[in-house]
Amino acid sequence: MSPPDSIAIALTLNGRALQTSVAPQMLLADLLREQCGLTGTKIGCDQATCGACTVLVDSAPMAACSTFAWQADGAAVTTIEGLAANGALDPVQEAFKARSAFQCGYCTPGMILSAKALLAHNPAPDRAAIRDWLSANVCRCTGYQMIVEAVEDAARRLREAAR
Repeated sequence: MSPPDSIAIALTLNGRALQTSVAPQMLLADLLREQCGLTGTKIGCDQATCGACTVLVDSAPMAACSTFAWQADGAAVTTIEGLAANGALDPVQEAFKARSAFQCGYCTPGMILSAKALLAHNPAPDRAAIRDWLSANVCRCTGYQMIVEAVEDAARRLREAAR
């Protein structure tokens, strides 16, 4: 018996239902970038070690470059394009912008999504927790200090908004 030429999947992508067919070997990053036109998910190392391809799958950070698209069947997938709502940036995006927590911007989508997951898990992380959580994301430009400050700022913004 030979493997199927395509697999039907259904997922929620940035809050919208998506039903499509994918080749068994198609990676989630390729589905997002090539089939859905969501190019905010970057391909860096192609080995799940740099974090540039990080997306949220059921609110957990996941390397889209090493996840098969069919593995997202039935899941809620959030990309950087899915964070802004009604024309307003997400508080994490706002904090990264306010703190200039990016230079070239290549790692920024993955950093922001990882930070979003961290703050959902721990709304008041200390610097050590932030650095530990973001250790799966590599930035070759900023030295991380501005990124850590942006996550602290985002945590503050989210706590204030919850009051």
